Amino acid sequence: MKLVLVTAVEEFQKDVLKIFTKADIKNFSSADIAGYKNAPSLLMDSNWFSAGKIGNESIMFFSFTNKDKIDDLFKIIEEFNNHVETNNPIKAIVVPIEKFI
Repeated sequence: MKLVLVTAVEEFQKDVLKIFTKADIKNFSSADIAGYKNAPSLLMDSNWFSAGKIGNESIMFFSFTNKDKIDDLFKIIEEFNNHVETNNPIKAIVVPIEKFI
């Protein structure tokens, strides 16, 4: 069993749900997150109390699942990213699980 984490901008939420379905991953959770890029430029901004939006609305999905489903998931995500025109592709990582109950 492994833990897979998938992050995407909020606009891709429905796409990620379809991707999980295609990979036959039926059990997963999600959380809303704020995504940031170029953190050093944010720190150098003199207007700390800006009313402007700093982070991108993003979402993180995670699932404890088998390696074969994760392999399929990665193939589907790679295919999706090859056809999307954005600088915010869907990202995924896998974390091995040593013990679980």
